[in-house]
Amino acid sequence: MDDRQFKKLLDSLGLSWEGYYRVRKGVKKRIRKHMQQCNCRDIETYLALLAGNPRIEAECRLLLTVSISRFFRDRELWQTLENEILPDLISRHCDEIRVWSAGCARGEEIYSFKILWEDLSNRLTVMPKLKAWATDINSEYLAAAHQGVYSASSLKEIPAKLKERYFEPLKRSQFLTLQDSIKQGILWKTLDLLNDDPPAEGLHLIFLRNNILTYYSPPLLQPALKKVTESLELEGYLIIGAKEKLPGTATNMQPYSRYPQALIRRDRPWRVHNEE
Repeated sequence: MDDRQFKKLLDSLGLSWEGYYRVRKGVKKRIRKHMQQCNCRDIETYLALLAGNPRIEAECRLLLTVSISRFFRDRELWQTLENEILPDLISRHCDEIRVWSAGCARGEEIYSFKILWEDLSNRLTVMPKLKAWATDINSEYLAAAHQGVYSASSLKEIPAKLKERYFEPLKRSQFLTLQDSIKQGILWKTLDLLNDDPPAEGLHLIFLRNNILTYYSPPLLQPALKKVTESLELEGYLIIGAKEKLPGTATNMQPYSRYPQALIRRDRPWRVHNEE
């Protein structure tokens, strides 16, 4: 499969060539294997099969999912969460904070948040109850997240004191296992952001990093993003990737001044895409 054929596949599924460009090598390898399993020797036969078989198309979409993450990825974000965003939410919501990691992959993001929350709990006198959801379209990723076992490379950005406190090395291996207290209390769910509703309403913080904003084309992106942002409480925070931007239609979201990848939901509606 060359780039032209891969782009043709992405176009047919409403996915972004720009988003997949840097990760295409591994994804193309998975798709080539799937084509062989389906006895498809060329892209046209494969596309025809996908169009007529929802189950095969679903398999293809799963093979197109990308999981590139690590603990405390983007230290500036986690410092902003610790020093500014979480103190703000805690001061305004003393009973409960509701958090969603959308596209959680193998759990590094939601577990990073749980570690940060636990560390804050050890320093603050009073903390709200935490309710956390972690969702992904790929059930295999969720199964791996449940295990809570990670390679040393996944922990290269975690502060040493937190690594020592919350992880234990597995004997005779290069892997570490996460403390059970961090794994507890997360509601895991297989969820397709294109077709499914968010796991809850009235959320105070949503992580949507390197997900639909990177990999979906605008016709699919906009309705999915609208559902996500409308599940936020007013003055709730949406966290996006360092190189991502919201489309101009998301007029209910405003950048947080000191960290532009955090956006706050304001009481303004979405602008319809074809509105004059």
